[in-house]
Amino acid sequence: MKVSHDNGRFSARTRLAVRASAIALSAVASLVGAEAALAQDAPAATPAADDGGQDVVVTGIRASLASSARIKRESTLIVDSVSAEDIGKLPDVSIADSLARLPGVTAQRLEGRDQRLSIRGLGPDFGTTLLNGREQVTVGDNRGVEYDQYPSEFFKNVNVYKTADASLIASGISGTVDLRMLRPLDQANRVLVISARGEMNGLKALNPDSSRYGYRASATYVDKFANDTFGVAIGVSASQNPSQDERYNAWGYAGSGTAANPYVLGGAKPYVQSNILKRYGAVATLEWQPSDNFHSTFDALYSHFRETQKLRGIEFPLGFSYAASGVQQTGGFATSTTFTGVHGIQRNDLNDRKADNYSFGWNNDIRLGDKLRLNVDASWSRATRTDFLLENYTGTGYGGSGPGDTIHVTQLANGIYSIVPTLDYTNTSIFKITDPQGWGYNGTQPVVQAGFLNQPSFKDDLKSLRATLNGDIDAGVLKSWEVGGNFSRREKTSAYASYFLCPKGGGTNCTVASGTPTSEAIPAGAILGTNVPLGYLGVPAVLALDPMYLYNNAYNSYYDNRPSSLVRDNTVSESVWTGYAKLNIDGEVGGRALKASIGTQFIHTEQSSTGQIASVSPAGVVTIAPAYQKVTYNRVLPSATFSLELIPNGYVKLGASQTMVRPRMDQERVTQDVAINIGNIAPNNTNPALNPVFSSTGGNVQLRPYESTNIDVSIEKYFRGGGYFAIAGYFKHLTDYVDPGNSYAYDFSPLLGALTPAQQAIVTANHLTTGPVTAPANTGRGYMLGTEVTLSLPFKAFSSALDGFGFFGSGSYSDSSIKLASNPTQALTLPGLSKYVASGELYYEKHGFQIRGSYRYRSTFLGEVAGLSAAPTYRQVVAEGILDAQIGYEFQDGLLKGLAILAQAKNLTDRPFITYQNNDRRQVIDYQRYGRDYYLGLTYKF
Repeated sequence: MKVSHDNGRFSARTRLAVRASAIALSAVASLVGAEAALAQDAPAATPAADDGGQDVVVTGIRASLASSARIKRESTLIVDSVSAEDIGKLPDVSIADSLARLPGVTAQRLEGRDQRLSIRGLGPDFGTTLLNGREQVTVGDNRGVEYDQYPSEFFKNVNVYKTADASLIASGISGTVDLRMLRPLDQANRVLVISARGEMNGLKALNPDSSRYGYRASATYVDKFANDTFGVAIGVSASQNPSQDERYNAWGYAGSGTAANPYVLGGAKPYVQSNILKRYGAVATLEWQPSDNFHSTFDALYSHFRETQKLRGIEFPLGFSYAASGVQQTGGFATSTTFTGVHGIQRNDLNDRKADNYSFGWNNDIRLGDKLRLNVDASWSRATRTDFLLENYTGTGYGGSGPGDTIHVTQLANGIYSIVPTLDYTNTSIFKITDPQGWGYNGTQPVVQAGFLNQPSFKDDLKSLRATLNGDIDAGVLKSWEVGGNFSRREKTSAYASYFLCPKGGGTNCTVASGTPTSEAIPAGAILGTNVPLGYLGVPAVLALDPMYLYNNAYNSYYDNRPSSLVRDNTVSESVWTGYAKLNIDGEVGGRALKASIGTQFIHTEQSSTGQIASVSPAGVVTIAPAYQKVTYNRVLPSATFSLELIPNGYVKLGASQTMVRPRMDQERVTQDVAINIGNIAPNNTNPALNPVFSSTGGNVQLRPYESTNIDVSIEKYFRGGGYFAIAGYFKHLTDYVDPGNSYAYDFSPLLGALTPAQQAIVTANHLTTGPVTAPANTGRGYMLGTEVTLSLPFKAFSSALDGFGFFGSGSYSDSSIKLASNPTQALTLPGLSKYVASGELYYEKHGFQIRGSYRYRSTFLGEVAGLSAAPTYRQVVAEGILDAQIGYEFQDGLLKGLAILAQAKNLTDRPFITYQNNDRRQVIDYQRYGRDYYLGLTYKF
């Protein structure tokens, strides 16, 4: 492992890790010595019991924690898991909520929901999600799974593997999340569970055509037939989840940050947003085991969701467009400013997303002899998604021709700005449908852009076939061997269509020159009201218009044929052959129980992409050429894991591996958008690197996976009275890190034909044919390291009077440094990494009562958010702490036996989501307040 590029920092961090390990060993020794005291009130124990020694039957939260502890203890790998409290009942509102409580796992909130996970400080792009051990597609733009596409009622447990194993196909660098559905043959009796829950958002409906109320309902049926050789599990769910969002977004800050030229707000987009997510899902598992020699399982999952977002507000161009007056500043940062002549853009937008997710898997386990088994597994998953992203603009006149506004801007304590206008934005005699700033441009001439429509669609398809042969070994500690192969083909297609929307009337193609009307009156039928609550930012009222009424009645549309728009369509395909072999060890060494797995994977990849290369000549002629590229490469990934029981119920686990994760799929596209800047065609242009005539942006089919060399250690002590303590440490040496902003020089001589003869002569004579190509490349490397501590402790260990009370908590520290070839002196932090993460929950559960309060905290991190034109971008996210609580009761006997009532509350701290830029906490970019969410539900188990 090479670490010399860190200039000695690694040695200091190594010493830190060694000291941390010594502290960890001391802590374990103290716990071992104190174990008798902790368990003094515990009954006699049996080592094989699920709770670490006590043969006690528990349910609910305690059963979930005990099951998760059993999975963790018995696994050779370093793993954390969440188990269902009962059939169809994970312990939280969503899968992501549950996983975010595990050590080293954090969630990023989007639209008020926990959607994207970071494991050990690495963002969603560095992990892999499996369903019953099979890689899954996603309805998102790339590989990272959005966890709200999976109804949580369908899963028995969710495991997060933090070390690699040769048989774990498609494991990630950060970790692998494996969603596990229940198996009907494992259930003792027939079960029918019906659940219904009401939901309310703490914020009142922010838009007149929205609601803050929702519901969730599910049913699960499990049964066995044919002398318990055939099992069926069927589940259905339906939900309607509302959310409200007070949104503020800053364009950035003008000025230099000095007393003479302070930072002033460059522009802002305050909105109110109302969302409704409707989701319907179904799952079925058929399991057949007619004998000990054959076991077959078929799984099917379908999930459909539709999310509708209604956004209303005003865009205010400020410091980037208008001169500031009356500036009051502190430390080079404006706290109060006035702008005059401002032409704001009133927005009434609609985002409508529909997605379907299918997943099928068929697993067959065949015993070929006493010591030989064959397993064949086939799977197919497919996700489709279509978006309808509609923007509507109103203002006082086209291109700043109407009355201007005087805007008073004052910084608030939370870092955002109060924006107080002078004009009445509900006055339809002043405001009309138009292009207020005259921003509309089709690539060659102005258009009246009074609205805009984006309609992207995505299709992600993955087929996989796997065969495994494993056998037993009678040779001391050598337990078994396993060899196997897996073939998968994944294809992701992205198709885009966008349209300019302009007022009806004369003209063609929405162009100004053809006579397109520059404005039109707002139709009375489009007006829903004026009670949009933007008062939290100082705006008294804005018009609430019906976006679809405007789309259907007020506009002409013109297809967006700009090269940058036409070039977006692409398909990325990956065919992957994986072969692996491993040896399993299980026995005693020196009187100590040892489990181990040693193996390696060989991976052959064929990676290809189809798309377009687009350019526009100085004369406005758009040229589109098809493009295709294919590459192949191989990787060898060894891995070894060990679990040694040093003391009774006390384990040391070690892992060493080489892992990889493939780049974002949009980075592997072949498409290129070529630009020709005729302003740089000049004899005095002596620096084409700074003033290029030709330039291009796009993807890179040649991209290789990120790679990491990993060292992991975990020390775990399971208490006789239940619960455990664990401390883990890890180090990852990252190579082939993808730099998304990489740039290289390219000779664009083949495009000279797009220029006039005179222009060609100047370009050739002055050697101006070379220009930059901006495309991702594997030019980065670095490291990350960290520690995790977990404590699961039922309080009965201290006294039988505390039976039913308990605590589960974890904390982690992570650090990273990434350096790119384009800027080797600057150390970057990893997206998604919070240096400090902590969570804790206190619970009580006994005699049918259940009470739990949980809190999770993560420090500042680099989060992925939607930037200009919904393109993903990274910004620093302010530290946040989220408090959730629940209380419930399950009837134990009588006529109501099997009925449970549960009340839950999320985000009781009402913590907003805040981002900022340039490492300056004052430069707030996003502020989103989601409010609290409340749930009340009933579950009946027959």
